[in-house]
Amino acid sequence: MSYDNPDAVPNQVTEYQLTRFEPANLKYRITFEQVGGLDELKRQARLKIIEPFRNPELFKKFKKQAGGGLLLYGPPGCGKTWFARALAGECQAAFFNVAISDILDMWMGNSEKNLQALFATARAHKPAVIFIDEMDALGRKRELLRHSSGMSNMINQFLAEMDGIDTNNENLLVIGATNAPWDVDSAFRRPGRFDRTLLVPPPDLSARSSILQQRLEELPIASLNYAELAEATTGFSGADLKGLVDQASETVLEAILESGKDEKITQALLLELAKSIQPSTLEWLDLARNVVEYANQGGQYQELADFLETQSGGKKRRMGFF
Repeated sequence: MSYDNPDAVPNQVTEYQLTRFEPANLKYRITFEQVGGLDELKRQARLKIIEPFRNPELFKKFKKQAGGGLLLYGPPGCGKTWFARALAGECQAAFFNVAISDILDMWMGNSEKNLQALFATARAHKPAVIFIDEMDALGRKRELLRHSSGMSNMINQFLAEMDGIDTNNENLLVIGATNAPWDVDSAFRRPGRFDRTLLVPPPDLSARSSILQQRLEELPIASLNYAELAEATTGFSGADLKGLVDQASETVLEAILESGKDEKITQALLLELAKSIQPSTLEWLDLARNVVEYANQGGQYQELADFLETQSGGKKRRMGFF
């Protein structure tokens, strides 16, 4: 692999580490057209992230540049990874989807070298987007690490890669995703790091309708009322909706194998299955309400507080109860 600035590649990073991180295949690039709903999130992303990539000269006039850090948070299964992929597609950027296991290493010092290699590789492919899921595991509050010097060193290395004196991260966007932003070390939230946050909420009514249409469009279906289905799946995450469609497909397949007759996925079947599924977002939303009530003095979760207020019809909780 060649680098625009070979001197910027840390000499302690091995060739194996430099070649272990590769961008996703461009053949599978997606854009916001493949993301159901999240219209407000898309609007914010276009203004704050996408347009600086597309119109760099305009933003430079206002001392703004493309790249930086973005923290996506919200309930599990609501499309943070999918949204990050689409964001990279909108920016026409290389996309690095990095798992925690790609970075963390049992041997002292190797985690830091893996981070160096990741950022060096991404800088060689600019414009680029690095997506790191489970950010709370990688950037966990240091007081929760129980005096783990190895993890503290890795966090320090991560921070240095984000905004160190010798780093050039223009046109490099680092996206972290987490279900628990309250567990992310405050050092990561400072300007120049993950100073921008976006809530990825459970899909609303129109988003659930759109997701169900996308999931069902190529399957053998009877006439469906998507508005009714969306109403019946309140609180469902995108993953829950996928699970609903998967269950319906399996039920119909089983009926075909038993009877030998042609069958289709029907409205009645989907509504019946929806009643048996407990939305996976409920536990997270309960935890989020507690965080907003007791740990939002600085207003860092105001976006979340506003969202929760709309979900409860403007009613406020008192002493932890609805």
